[in-house]
Amino acid sequence: MTSPASEAALTVPSVRVRVPFLLTLSLANLGLMLAFFTPIQNLLPRLSEQIAGADGKEAALAWVTGVGAFVAIVANPLAGALSDRTTSRFGRRRPWILLGALIGAVMIALLSTQTTVVGLAVLWGLGQAAVNAAYSALTAAIPDQVPVPQRGAASGWVGMSQTLGVVLGVALVSFVITGLAGGTFLTGLLLVVLVIPFLVVLNDSRLAKADRPPFHLGQFVRDFWVSPRKHPDFAWAWAARFLVSLGSAMATLYLLFFLQDRVGQPQAEAAQSQTVLIALYAVGTMVTAVIGGIVSDRSGRRKVYVIGASIVMACAALLLVGTTTMQMAMVAALILGLGYGAYLAVDQALITQVLPRADDRARDLGVINIANSAPQVLGPVIAAALVTSFGGYPALYAVTAVITLLGAAAVIPIRSVR
Repeated sequence: MTSPASEAALTVPSVRVRVPFLLTLSLANLGLMLAFFTPIQNLLPRLSEQIAGADGKEAALAWVTGVGAFVAIVANPLAGALSDRTTSRFGRRRPWILLGALIGAVMIALLSTQTTVVGLAVLWGLGQAAVNAAYSALTAAIPDQVPVPQRGAASGWVGMSQTLGVVLGVALVSFVITGLAGGTFLTGLLLVVLVIPFLVVLNDSRLAKADRPPFHLGQFVRDFWVSPRKHPDFAWAWAARFLVSLGSAMATLYLLFFLQDRVGQPQAEAAQSQTVLIALYAVGTMVTAVIGGIVSDRSGRRKVYVIGASIVMACAALLLVGTTTMQMAMVAALILGLGYGAYLAVDQALITQVLPRADDRARDLGVINIANSAPQVLGPVIAAALVTSFGGYPALYAVTAVITLLGAAAVIPIRSVR
């Protein structure tokens, strides 16, 4: 039996969260997404080209991002499992968010000091471990704190802030602080500054030591496998997220190189054009993220919105198959954002409703986050092969569309959520 001291930590919440919680949760997600994607979208491609040259930039970027993503695959669920078992007087989530943000900020700030691909990969891997530890605890805040009827709206606010993190970070390092040293330092600084308000507002319930689930490394490794037979809806939700994330990783990782090599822009112009595309993508996301979440909450339905959003994203990828113009890329970016905003809000709400166990929420969300991280390993391998040997950028975006549609199809068999 759960002790009274731990009851708040382990029960499904029923009291609606207020604006300060949603606002600071959004700011924390803004900071973490800025730390994830400003390097991936802008800083790491530039550092890879600086270190490896124009001929080796694709392979160097694939290695660096692949190492980081592999580390994230392990760090996210491991930190989540340890967070679920943390009995600190500061709560289960707060220590992991704070320490992860601080360590991650230092690693990111040091990226620009590296002169080899190996050094860049090591620092990015350490940064990914720390930031993923913070992210695993932060994502658990929604099932910890937010009641089911409010989760679509909450996920919508989070989704909007995550998109803003991408566009704000890339804009800052493309237009405001364009140097690599200044850009990496600013990215790390903003990570810490944006996370702190949530740590102040968070009512992080303590877990009594008597109620702490045992942790065994062997069992943890085995728990990476969640039986599709016992938890089929969780398995289908994982597969859908993996496929859509793979499509997204393939489409966006080489966006800067697409503008340089396919559209024909020099690097400085391509970096600024990339910011324009991400801004349009952000506008589309903001239009549909919160609205999609609220509409989903009111209708009580999730699947139809996730499927529809995935189809819209696939259509955006198809628009890039034959284009060599910035104008068509802008149209595709806006459409992609419209689809991704609704997808991110509603799919995250759906996932929180198919988690296997209440006392392992962060661990289970960590397993789901493998579906976000693993494509960062596989995506660069597939994308690099398609771009360099199997048809170039048209092949890349055609395959991206197919994979995204398969992600939409994977949602259909889920039964416990409408």
